[in-house]
Amino acid sequence: MIERVLKSSRWLVFIAVFTTAISAILIYVSCINIVFHMVKEVIFNLPESTEEGKTLAVKLLKLLDLLLIGITLQVIAVSLYRFFIATIEVKESLLLSALNIKNFHDLKVTLIQVATVILVILFLERAVESGGTLETLQLGLAIGIVIGASTLASRWMK
Repeated sequence: MIERVLKSSRWLVFIAVFTTAISAILIYVSCINIVFHMVKEVIFNLPESTEEGKTLAVKLLKLLDLLLIGITLQVIAVSLYRFFIATIEVKESLLLSALNIKNFHDLKVTLIQVATVILVILFLERAVESGGTLETLQLGLAIGIVIGASTLASRWMK
């Protein structure tokens, strides 16, 4: 009786799958809208100085950051669906096989790697915006510590 209830409770994961999938779609649609407006802005107002060029570069980095978050949400949705609801083979999921995600551990490692890339992009944004300030150095050191700790943690998780 209890085992049957626990087995059927796996369908509650569908709430997380649905929520993360919708979140990924919303981010993708937002990115398309942002790109459309950025292209329109650049066509009608081409950067004329390095400062305006840096501003454009920061906007593009922020867009890349959003896209990576959207991809992360999509990977989470597909992985949760595969692990808990439809136990399909990794070979049948092109996304999971491309990312070499075979189990929950692989998903965690992939998420750590994506988070690392997002942190690096965040640092680049700040470095381009404010230049070589003490605050930028402190942020870089903090991000370096987090990346180092997450790298060690992912190696120890095996």
